[in-house]
Amino acid sequence: MNEDRVSRRTFIRNTSLLAAGAIAAGAAGGAGVASGGAEKPDTSKILNYNADMEYRRLGKTNLMISAVCLGGHWKRVNVMKQDFDENRRQVVSRCIEVGINYLDACWDSEVKAYSRALKGRRDKMYLALSHGAKEPRNQNYRTAKKLLGSLDELLRDSNQEYTDLWRITCYEPGGRHTFDTSCAIAEALEKAKKQGKARFAGFSSHDRRWIKFMIEYFPQIDVVLFPYTAKSKEMPKDSVFDALKKCDVGAFGIKPFASNSLFRGSSAPDDPNAAEDNRRARLAIRYILCNPRIIPIPGLISIPQVDNVAKAVMERRQLDVAEAAELEDLMERTWARLPANYQWLKNWEYV
Repeated sequence: MNEDRVSRRTFIRNTSLLAAGAIAAGAAGGAGVASGGAEKPDTSKILNYNADMEYRRLGKTNLMISAVCLGGHWKRVNVMKQDFDENRRQVVSRCIEVGINYLDACWDSEVKAYSRALKGRRDKMYLALSHGAKEPRNQNYRTAKKLLGSLDELLRDSNQEYTDLWRITCYEPGGRHTFDTSCAIAEALEKAKKQGKARFAGFSSHDRRWIKFMIEYFPQIDVVLFPYTAKSKEMPKDSVFDALKKCDVGAFGIKPFASNSLFRGSSAPDDPNAAEDNRRARLAIRYILCNPRIIPIPGLISIPQVDNVAKAVMERRQLDVAEAAELEDLMERTWARLPANYQWLKNWEYV
């Protein structure tokens, strides 16, 4: 067997040991760096632990996940003057060095690229995957059988025997899946776990009401992904976060930088706006991390960007009055700059 592949038997054997340690860590409050009087977690049980990184318990998975993770998208990567695969390898390497331990890939191209980038060190990061084009947004993939076939194809083509999280990509704004499709999703996720193809199961969606329904109706759901920006906040009542807490479901926040609309520059390290854009990114991450139930997963295209989000985790968490006012103004301007195909993001001011 290829030594770069972690066997399904190995992960099944080790899962109970990892979970046992993570349960103890979760009881300590869900962070690698404990605060207040909370008992510190057993850091030996945290994957790729770094003392300068915070770790949060991912709901009932009991995994301890870095407070900022690596999102699979690589928007603007064309500004980097290096080979694409080398860029991805270097970014993943830096993530591992700073203690980031989760990588989210939601299209087959992303899964294949990051599988190459992780070659020889698959045990350093949790890998979540999805075959977005062959999942329920495609009407031909709305049965458990078709979804499982799509997962098998993706695992084969990316040279993976299993995934840490199968996070099915579901409808975006403007529609909700039927109840039959919802049941098919839950059935596929449950079977994938029983078959040893996925350790944990979840989905991503931009439909708030449907997300809440899925969390509350299907116990198979371990993790969800939804938009959460520096303008997002919990609804006063009937919030998605109420359901997350009640059902102990973990959550990742996508689009933390509002599809780069927060920034002035090109994202190139030598761009004249780089320092200002890095400062804005840290403000946004600090704001988002004030919500203990969300873990942002920005797409990062360079080593400086990885270092910048890691720095944000170490900075003072709570914004002062001046910073809060500045961020509020920045997000108003960000909203005004959203491209036409991202206007829907304004619907995620309250979650």
